[in-house]
Amino acid sequence: MVRESLVNTLLLEDLALGVSTAPGRKRIEILGPFTEEVIGSVPEATPEDVVEAAVNARKAQVAWASRSLQERSEVLIRFHDLLIDNADLALDVVQAETGKSRVAAFEEVYDSAATARYYVNTAPGLLRRQRRTVSFPILTKAYEYRHPVGVVGSISPWNFPFNLSVADMIPALLAGNAVVAKPDEKTPFSLLYGKRLLEEAGLPEGLLQVVTGYGEDLGSTLIENVDFMMFTGSTQVGRVVAEQAASRLIGASMELGGKNAAVVMDDADLAKTVPGVARAVFANGGQLCIAMERIYVDEKIRAEFTSRFVEHTRNLSLSTDFDYTSDLSSMINRDHLDNVHGHVEDAVSNGATLLTGGKPRPDVGPLFYEPTVLTDVDESMELCRTETFGPVVSIYGYESLDDAIAMANDSEFGLNFSVWTRNVDKGVSTATQLQAGTVGVNDGFAATWSSYGAPMGGMKASGLGRRHGAVGILKYTESQTVAVQRIGPAFAPMGGMTYEQYQKMLGVVLKIMRRVPFYK
Repeated sequence: MVRESLVNTLLLEDLALGVSTAPGRKRIEILGPFTEEVIGSVPEATPEDVVEAAVNARKAQVAWASRSLQERSEVLIRFHDLLIDNADLALDVVQAETGKSRVAAFEEVYDSAATARYYVNTAPGLLRRQRRTVSFPILTKAYEYRHPVGVVGSISPWNFPFNLSVADMIPALLAGNAVVAKPDEKTPFSLLYGKRLLEEAGLPEGLLQVVTGYGEDLGSTLIENVDFMMFTGSTQVGRVVAEQAASRLIGASMELGGKNAAVVMDDADLAKTVPGVARAVFANGGQLCIAMERIYVDEKIRAEFTSRFVEHTRNLSLSTDFDYTSDLSSMINRDHLDNVHGHVEDAVSNGATLLTGGKPRPDVGPLFYEPTVLTDVDESMELCRTETFGPVVSIYGYESLDDAIAMANDSEFGLNFSVWTRNVDKGVSTATQLQAGTVGVNDGFAATWSSYGAPMGGMKASGLGRRHGAVGILKYTESQTVAVQRIGPAFAPMGGMTYEQYQKMLGVVLKIMRRVPFYK
């Protein structure tokens, strides 16, 4: 029995009331990818709305920062529980506006709950006053304090509109900041539903401001009115965000594009590797920054791997149901569908071999695209180096592991790679030679992403800064050092000594202490 969605137009229009705009703004109609029909609308915010949102957020932040960390944590853990209790509706909202499979929606909603739990549990240790090392512990003591930056700006993408907005703002809020968030104009309702749950959990009114509209209209004004920027999107736009943030001397963290590679060694267990790599390629229809788009396979097993991989790909299911029957997501809109198909057509017309897929599937849904496998891809083809961001992958062979590492690293991007082998030690050793911010051994992305205590982000053109781990919350703070001089002035003669006498005495002391660890 097909499950009916809980989402309706009245719910979405009610969520739209959470947008921070003046009355009477033009509306942006939101199309549901499963049908290409309008499912709701949101106000088209203006730069003036962004300024007003930032002013109101700044006012609310003062009282929020004055609350104890325990009080702020209680709000976030209530949000954790509310999200789990309302998971079906959250999943439906995500599916309705993105067209993604329920598995992909499940991953981002439950990951957001897990992120909240991780930071609530670790924030006390990360944000508390820390005693720091000094040169002469008897004379001086020093402390590091962490203060919220103030107002955090967030620009989040359409492919994971709940997780890459709500989960990113959780550590920012927990650290005592306010947030002004701009979701992608195609997928505003996931963030708005997250905002509703946060406020139901006790988040003060005004602390989280949501402005809906187009990045080219609002992005610059947002950066001009916040104290830190969190951005997830394309490398092209990321460069612009970074440049503007730098001109204001504010911090920025961003996850950008990728052309991720999987390296399959000759000893890989193909019974596990084939479905594992397929999931790493086709999750969310390939509309995943950390999905694999290149597979490098040892020539000794390339034929067998390719045969099994193609067969597995052909058996993947596609559907528009609000249940767990579909393996793939729809493309987000027609422009993106055309771009993905254009990459495949360009490759085939220039000599690539199409092993399976390669065409839209309007019989399933208006924006579905078949999972596609190519080989014989070379530099003459656009998809060789450009991120396709769809259910398309190219298979390459290699003679030596050094060749595979060199080919995987031969990219401007370095976001998330994977290595597949029975020899875990060799896999880990290989992973450390790959130029990517995260590398999974015998896993595509789930193990690295869900390692919440470890930083996640990209090297090279794939990003700046990290999310997750200690850095994922500390980046939303300013560090302050307070040092107390307990006996005499620091680095100055005492007891009537001259500077010449002090220099000699200090030289002797430092030589004595050179092998002594620094102490707090």
